[in-house]
Amino acid sequence: MPRPSAGVGEAVIRITLTTICGTDLHILRGEYPVKPGLVIGHEPVGVIEELGEGLSGYKIGDRVLVGAITPCGQCRACLSAQWAQCGHGEGVEAIGGWRFGNTINGAQAEYLLVPNAQANLAKIPDELTDEQVVLLADIASTGFSGAESANIRIGDTVAVFAQGPIGLCATAGAKLIGASFIIGVEGDPVRMEMSKRMGAHIVLDPEQCDVISEIKKLTGGGADVAIEALGLQATFENALRCLRPGGTLSSLGVYSGKLQVP
Repeated sequence: MPRPSAGVGEAVIRITLTTICGTDLHILRGEYPVKPGLVIGHEPVGVIEELGEGLSGYKIGDRVLVGAITPCGQCRACLSAQWAQCGHGEGVEAIGGWRFGNTINGAQAEYLLVPNAQANLAKIPDELTDEQVVLLADIASTGFSGAESANIRIGDTVAVFAQGPIGLCATAGAKLIGASFIIGVEGDPVRMEMSKRMGAHIVLDPEQCDVISEIKKLTGGGADVAIEALGLQATFENALRCLRPGGTLSSLGVYSGKLQVP
């Protein structure tokens, strides 16, 4: 790939560390189509190589984290703190969402061109390693936002379906926000153990029990909040059915194909 150059408001980052996301796997399997030949990846840590005009507060050589979502920082959605709904200047009908590896070249390469860099770079403190911060680009922030967007309140009961990396971060987020009782749903023994370390009070194996009835029994009629972190029709339905009347479902999974609400 040719090395990108920075235009006005843009930055070029030399990638030092990035991840492979579950979304990348959906793309490679053809479940989420992107333009052929596009560089994928959207969870980058790197060093600033070039700065375009109009940027302040950064210099060549700064170690930075770049978020998976790259909002402009100036439109109505951004100024309303709805950064994921930024239309990226592509017209009022443009939907929000991420661009790296979706509509523009992404981070699994030597260099990355960052749009709207003033709003999308975060300096990394010297005492932190790349490995310590890389999950913040997407995995940790997605999990935490799943807990935040559910408006968890102190004392709430929360069920988190799937304890992969994002589900674990959702569990940690629910604990930090103030949930009083957190139920993880997971069948992998290693992830079940990690779920308890991240804040789950109990972890249910869906192969060993009726998850919906067990959650309702544990919570006295249904969870206040359910977070879906896998992306399957079955887990979406289970998350919906384990809620108390008036409860909140926060959906994080990437659903391949059509998701139906029963």
